[in-house]
Amino acid sequence: MSLAFPPPTAARDDLDGLLLLGGQPTVENLVAAYSQGIFPWPVPGWPLAWFCPPRRGILRLDRLHVGRSLARAQRQAPWRLSFDEAFEQVMRACQTQPRPGQDGTWITPQLVRGYTALHAAGYAHSVEVWEGNELVGGLYGVAVQGVFAGESMFHHRPNASKVAVLALAGHLQARGANWFDIQQLTPHMAALGAEEVSREEFLALLAVEQAKHLTIIN
Repeated sequence: MSLAFPPPTAARDDLDGLLLLGGQPTVENLVAAYSQGIFPWPVPGWPLAWFCPPRRGILRLDRLHVGRSLARAQRQAPWRLSFDEAFEQVMRACQTQPRPGQDGTWITPQLVRGYTALHAAGYAHSVEVWEGNELVGGLYGVAVQGVFAGESMFHHRPNASKVAVLALAGHLQARGANWFDIQQLTPHMAALGAEEVSREEFLALLAVEQAKHLTIIN
């Protein structure tokens, strides 16, 4: 059954922006959610939770910071970059990536099925970093109505996930995008120049970008 989402401004700030409980991560529900700046974030013991946080992480493409070591890795590392060659493999690698301060993963089997179906429908995408035939880094996210929302990334080599971000940023900027959603600001993304904005500013930016009717992934 398809979900009827409350307006994002109704999100509970005292609960990290919780908006709705329940439903399934179907293609229809995910597209409807992302088009409004909403995303699912499983909470153990709860039905599937949907959020629009009071503070949102974004990366403005004209403020992308590339440090010396990252620029060197981008130039010299023996890596091949690709788009959408191994979506489910990237997602499962993100699922098992160790993360400081986290015990386990929010990428549940339910979400793997949901986003894999979303990928098959043309809305979810991945960037892969290959060393020979080995997948050593990457990221995945969702592109709906001209806005890309990054979901997760992983690396098996230093800087590999950041190189994937640079590839995505270049791809999006070449198609007229000004920024992309990273949901939560992490030290990893802050080092690349990402920032936090309020929910109100995020929703305003979202409306402007959607009005441009960009085809950002093809």
